[in-house]
Amino acid sequence: MLKDLLNLLFPKVCMACRDVLLANENTICASCRHELPLTNHVETASNELKQKFYGRLSLEHASALLYFHKKGLVQELIHQLKYKNKQEIGHFLGEWYAFDLKSIHEQHHFDAIIPVPLHRKRKIERGYNQLTTFGQALSKSLEVPLCENILHRDSYAVTQTKKSFLDRIDSSKTIFDVEFTAEDHHKHFLLIDDVMTTGATLEKCGKALLKIPGAKLSIVCMAYTH
Repeated sequence: MLKDLLNLLFPKVCMACRDVLLANENTICASCRHELPLTNHVETASNELKQKFYGRLSLEHASALLYFHKKGLVQELIHQLKYKNKQEIGHFLGEWYAFDLKSIHEQHHFDAIIPVPLHRKRKIERGYNQLTTFGQALSKSLEVPLCENILHRDSYAVTQTKKSFLDRIDSSKTIFDVEFTAEDHHKHFLLIDDVMTTGATLEKCGKALLKIPGAKLSIVCMAYTH
């Protein structure tokens, strides 16, 4: 009764278009879900995202769920997740993509999921890492542990609000390092991020993880800038 009253007074809305969700809809309405531009990267081993890292990183697998277009539905979702603390979006996308990634996991066997980290000061300011719920959903579905204490961001920059959205989500002026033990040797790390633009941040993260003896690396993103 109370839940029905709350839904009446404060109806749940689609995180993409802001229309009221129907009773059987969750986070994103059916109409928007059908409009979201899927990459189908998992169907092609040598897809465009993986090719982007050719000569830069040695990858076992690389893919993104969606294409990112300026002023599109995906930009709205990422903005709501990253700056408005709508963590249910990360969970929704993680559950969705995990279904496609199960066959990739069976083929390559991921040992740990590693989110691109925020600097500790930025995380305190924001209160969360926008990748946490995405990683948790992947972790639960794939039965692979989410590890947030191996990769660290050692540089901090004040957000420049006058930069374009794409510039802000993929700044290359960052330094990453790893803390690991012998138990982390020879593991296959699945590095996750929200949006890949130039790939500079993921490249630095990947090179840091590959310092671990015997490490293998794969990359998965919510979206890829097309």
